[in-house]
Amino acid sequence: MDSSDPGAMRPTATVGGLTRRLLGGAVLAVLVFAAVHRLSLALLTPDELIAIGVASAGAVSVAALALRRTIAPFLATQADLQVRYAAALADALRDPLTGLGNHRAFHEELDRQVAASLRYEVPLALLLIDLDEFKAVNDGRGHAGGDQVLRGFGELLGVSLRLADRAFRVGGDEFAVLLPHTDLEGARVVARRLLAQALQPSHRSNHLEPLSFSGGISALPELALGPAQLYSQADAALYAAKRGGRTDIAIFAPTMAIAHGDPVTSSAAVAEVIARGQLRAAYQPIVSLDSGRVIGVEGLIRPMPPAPFSNPAELFAAAEGSGRLTALDLACIETIVAGARVLPADQFLSLNLSPATAEATEFSSGALLAILARHGFPPDRLVVELTEGQQLHDTGRVRSRLEACRRAGIRFAADDIGAGNAGLRLLSEIRFDVFKVDLSLVQRSASEGQSSAVLGSVVELAARTGALVIAEGIEQERQLAPLRALGITVGQGYLLGRPGPLVAAAEAAEAADVPVGGVSAWRQSMGLPVS
Repeated sequence: MDSSDPGAMRPTATVGGLTRRLLGGAVLAVLVFAAVHRLSLALLTPDELIAIGVASAGAVSVAALALRRTIAPFLATQADLQVRYAAALADALRDPLTGLGNHRAFHEELDRQVAASLRYEVPLALLLIDLDEFKAVNDGRGHAGGDQVLRGFGELLGVSLRLADRAFRVGGDEFAVLLPHTDLEGARVVARRLLAQALQPSHRSNHLEPLSFSGGISALPELALGPAQLYSQADAALYAAKRGGRTDIAIFAPTMAIAHGDPVTSSAAVAEVIARGQLRAAYQPIVSLDSGRVIGVEGLIRPMPPAPFSNPAELFAAAEGSGRLTALDLACIETIVAGARVLPADQFLSLNLSPATAEATEFSSGALLAILARHGFPPDRLVVELTEGQQLHDTGRVRSRLEACRRAGIRFAADDIGAGNAGLRLLSEIRFDVFKVDLSLVQRSASEGQSSAVLGSVVELAARTGALVIAEGIEQERQLAPLRALGITVGQGYLLGRPGPLVAAAEAAEAADVPVGGVSAWRQSMGLPVS
């Protein structure tokens, strides 16, 4: 029914108006009857009252019958409109060619089924189907021939599925099947049976000719966590099946997400990594160049199988491209802090935070402190590194948030100084407690005088601001002497210790006495115990 047509709504509105008038008339009649009754008791005899009552009852019956005859056509019209509306609604959710639900019906049912699955903790599988070489059918036999194939496949779905299963035509030659109370293996069995029946149709399907299709499967809660992820995973699996040669059924695997190349799918893959905790912390020692003693560790993150990312750079690139960088940053911080519970009390923990997260509304000093509190890690032993890879857009907001964290005891480091202009700009706009010199500058310092001059400038700036300088990327012994000559007393790199488990990082160098001054003075200013 078209609600924009005034005539379509007029019968219903008329019946509603009559109903309101009847109610008003009834109330008025009761009031009038009460008044007349009091008056008649005083003026009329009992016989006269009975006669008037009988006459009134007859008049009311005649009026009611007339009113019923008047209203009946309107009620019939209203009932007819309701039937037509229900039919129009059903048509709006039905594919006219196959009789299956259409794209709109699929997404409504998907949301409903996922909600029921999560509420009652029962599995739900989704099978997406794409008919193979359907364009060739349309080109060779015309659209009439293509329509016949679609009708036949819709009929096959109708006679092959359980009553509880729901099938939909969601696109030209694309179909979707929702399988409640079905896990991945059960969905695979259903899909393989459908494929076998499509390749060798039986007499049950009058219009179906032999055809093949590709299918992709995902299931909740085995793989997916919500409707969008369930759909994107099944779609990625379908894409993998078609790319693998068609006439196949594929079950979603995390490695399919990136190959699919869809930002929605990549977003789902990142979300899955976060939700399923497919992150592993590795810790690289930060070492005193004077004593060789470990004074802290930097917490790094590694994607853990079966995550579909081969390295951290790939993971963070997908998170940034899909808008999940802040969620990933917070998950990484949680993982690193949780693994640092056994860090010796005289060592600090350093970890990375992207500038985009520092600006994001989801990040705050409260969020960071809550993570530390959950794992019992003291804020005054944490150093947060702002990486240079992204440029700050709202320096004022970031500065305010960092100061709130600093008041709780957290300290901040400018990371990758010397790798580009962004780090130098950060030094001029935000107060840092630690300067971390980029490995490229460190590795060139042993042979290039210009690099040594830049390092000397960084050391001079650090001395004026009271910051500690840490040289990253130390891989050769010949790099140590120039760094010491410049007054850099702390470093990290493969020569001093590779990233690994926390215990291995803490024992990477031999213990030695920490000299008075230098690192000890900085540690004391950080609120850390001096060994």
